[in-house]
Amino acid sequence: MYLKKVEGPRAVTLPDGSVMTRADLPPADTRRWVAARKAAVVRGVLYGLITQAEALERYGLSDEEFAGWLDAIRFHGFDALKATAVQKYRQPKGE
Repeated sequence: MYLKKVEGPRAVTLPDGSVMTRADLPPADTRRWVAARKAAVVRGVLYGLITQAEALERYGLSDEEFAGWLDAIRFHGFDALKATAVQKYRQPKGE
């Protein structure tokens, strides 16, 4: 068995004690972004499993899209990533 050489750690321990590995990240060809997949990518970046640049390139995300995911989590928690909750958590213009 051969392990593919990758930059950075293969696994990180999250604050709740669970372990996240690169296998927990969504596939690179993901096109349907449900909240759980978005959350996995954000957790991977925040806890050092992958770099933000690697995530943007791997998943074809824009800086603005990823920043939106981060802001949604930072201000409202992981529930804000759900497509059905976008209107509930959207900030009005001017605030």
